[in-house]
Amino acid sequence: MAEKSAIVTGGGSGIGLATVEHLLREGWHVIAADRDEHALNELTSALPGTDLTTAAVDITDPADVADLASLSASGVPPVTALVNSAGIGTVVPLQETTAELMRRIYEVNVIGALAITQAVAPILAKNGGGSIVHLASVSGIHGNFGRAAYGASKGAMITLTKVMAVELAGEGIRVNAIAPGPIETALTRNSHSAETREAWEGSVLLGRYGTPEEVASAAAFLVDGKRSSFITGQILAVDGGFTAAGVRA
Repeated sequence: MAEKSAIVTGGGSGIGLATVEHLLREGWHVIAADRDEHALNELTSALPGTDLTTAAVDITDPADVADLASLSASGVPPVTALVNSAGIGTVVPLQETTAELMRRIYEVNVIGALAITQAVAPILAKNGGGSIVHLASVSGIHGNFGRAAYGASKGAMITLTKVMAVELAGEGIRVNAIAPGPIETALTRNSHSAETREAWEGSVLLGRYGTPEEVASAAAFLVDGKRSSFITGQILAVDGGFTAAGVRA
């Protein structure tokens, strides 16, 4: 039986799903939270006999957040980690970015992550501390085209990560963020045109898209209290060198 539990929001697909699978392989009990109940049912069917609990949660719904906190507080083994992977994104030019779009993305990517953290942090503290990992983005670091709303929300999460690290350190809670570059998910396969892919691959030093598993392995490292015990308030770019690149010739 697992000795520790981790909550993963957005655990039904993409990077969240890869993180759920990776943590299960490393011996965690995982609470996979997602608003897509169908995805959660598929996850349960795909991973029979594993130390997995699923929870249908919309992180913008205070009642759902409270229910997830109650589930986490009553769980055995104790929850010591939270990976905030739930989020939404769009590619919309600046002049077409509406206030409504900005509010909708902030509601999920910033306010939802804040609400989950506020609900779960006291549980981690009661359990002796732990680790929180937020999924930010290189679009929160660089001014990528079409990311006025999405990039601003991820920039906000980068700052929130640092503030949370400061305020929660006294509770024994480490807070870090991962800033993925282009990642090969169903979302990017459906939304990135051939021209977009060419632009990303030309800007990434390693010349390719990353995989969800590559991001998940970074999340697993950051939630591990032994391997990353002296790391907090940091933003780890898992981006194939995108944020490091300058003039290359």
